[in-house]
Amino acid sequence: MDIFTGPKLLDFKNSPLHLQFNKYVLTGYRPISTCRDCLRSLFYLHNEFGNIYTHGIPFICFMLFLPLSIPWAEVEWWIGVVHYLACLSPTVCSVFYHLFMNHEGGAPIYDTLLCFDMFGVCLVNTLGALPIIHITLLCYPSSRRVAMLAYLLLSGYGVHCAVSAQSNVHRLQSFAWQAIFRFVLFMLRLTGAGRGSPAALRLYLTMDTLALLGGLVNISRLPERFSPGRFDYWFNSHQIMHIMVVLSIVYLHWGTLEDLTWLKGYHCPSE
Repeated sequence: MDIFTGPKLLDFKNSPLHLQFNKYVLTGYRPISTCRDCLRSLFYLHNEFGNIYTHGIPFICFMLFLPLSIPWAEVEWWIGVVHYLACLSPTVCSVFYHLFMNHEGGAPIYDTLLCFDMFGVCLVNTLGALPIIHITLLCYPSSRRVAMLAYLLLSGYGVHCAVSAQSNVHRLQSFAWQAIFRFVLFMLRLTGAGRGSPAALRLYLTMDTLALLGGLVNISRLPERFSPGRFDYWFNSHQIMHIMVVLSIVYLHWGTLEDLTWLKGYHCPSE
């Protein structure tokens, strides 16, 4: 069989039950497939094709080009590592989820992949924030250690909530406490109590705004809610969320670079 020729695609009501989570996407469902056939679906059009590539292409770009822009020799090594992993994690986990979600293992494999996808989102929320905490509380080492520990514990709880959530709404809510924690850090910077680049603060606020809007678009099922079947392959809510997540990661990267540039020339006031 030609690798570019896919199987007969299914409509919503004839698709596997565990894939019937968006009733406004009516066609283009892949049948239950082997691992090899899941990989073959990279080469023909179906309703997960856009979801795979809207994160797959950015993953490759991030993997290859982000390390070139991180000033490794000028910062503590762990900052570069956790930032790099934060930027990669949601895209690579998402690609695995969307690529293999119709695997012949059925609902158990799907549930495992969904947890893996949620874990990637949790990682970017967790690892991406650690350099922000470090720089915001740069001159308060005791408070910085407590804040990092508290955020890690909060993130662990968020992972548990995200992987056990039964709906998109509850999954989005799982990240609320992390977002509130980051907002407190941003307010510390805004009031002058925290440290960091003013330019980075604007970028971080844009980052979280994009992530929130992407999540809201996804749970609202817009625009396919108003025209079922029209957005089965392109520009449905999940693809729009993917694009906004990628933009959010880009803003996280830009903000971190601004902070690292600021860090090179800053020294805490002596006690």
